Amino acid sequence: MISDLTQRISHLKYLKFYLISTLFGLLALLPLLIRGPFYSHILVMIFLHAAAAASWNLIGGYAGQLSLGHAAFYGIGAYTSTLLFVQWGISPWLGMLAGGGVAALVAGLVSFPCFKLRGPFFTLATIAFGEVVRILAIYFRELTRGAIGITIPFRPGIENLMFHGKMAYCYFALVTMMTVFFVSFLIERSRFGYYLVALRGDEDAAQALGVNTTMCKLMAMMLSAFFTAICGTFAAQYVLFIEPISEFSIDRSILFALISIIGGIGTAAGPIIGSFILTPLQEFLRAWLGGQYQGLHIFIYGCILIAVVMLLPEGVIIWMRAIGRRIVPPIRSRG
Repeated sequence: MISDLTQRISHLKYLKFYLISTLFGLLALLPLLIRGPFYSHILVMIFLHAAAAASWNLIGGYAGQLSLGHAAFYGIGAYTSTLLFVQWGISPWLGMLAGGGVAALVAGLVSFPCFKLRGPFFTLATIAFGEVVRILAIYFRELTRGAIGITIPFRPGIENLMFHGKMAYCYFALVTMMTVFFVSFLIERSRFGYYLVALRGDEDAAQALGVNTTMCKLMAMMLSAFFTAICGTFAAQYVLFIEPISEFSIDRSILFALISIIGGIGTAAGPIIGSFILTPLQEFLRAWLGGQYQGLHIFIYGCILIAVVMLLPEGVIIWMRAIGRRIVPPIRSRG
């Protein structure tokens, strides 16, 4: 009986691996099948938002620390790589790593005292942090050019992470999303991931069992900030313009959190599912209703979000798993 059960568990693991590989293979075909710059742009933003939301999910989902200041790390990544490229001609590939390192360092320094706060107080602290970084970016005009922003010169080439068409951007965003997904997937099944889930459930109980909750949260926050900054660098090279109000906007932080919550918070696939739902919805509503009926797209977008949260409070992935259980029968021991 035990050997049969072990065999079926192993079979399901291989099945899950092949399923994930197949799904990512299909995603790799999407840039080839989609025609038109607008739809290609939406695909780029789907992958980018999924990667950023998955980065947020490392601390907000697995560790249960609701941060609404991740736009600060996103902007730090964008500004670090852009300033290095514009002023000193350093490749965005190096600037991306530098931005991720700076964001991780800032996250560690700021988060360590903030982790003494819990619940809404921690969330308010992250909001305040994001706003402070935005104000500083506007104030130091000599470095950041303030509210005027920085225009990135278009010098196409893989060394500058700039391309003529959107297909290359699609594949780079896809690779970024896949990287964060597999990091989340590995963490989810590691001892570190179990520690994060334990402190999310009951931090005091986890600490009583010997889990160093502060160190776990610090590592999750720094890793989350690193990948979020990488997404910011890619966005800067894609849009070729950055300015503090949009890069450090709290709306961006809320979007990362919403994508994870709608898709399935605390799961590796949840942010990807959420991004495939929310990003096209946001873009299409803005394109169809933004100019003709000012603000109506925001109202409709909000109503849909409320409906999804009320009907599927644990995320869309729960509903998808229920369908998967019907396709793949559950494991049952035979007496």
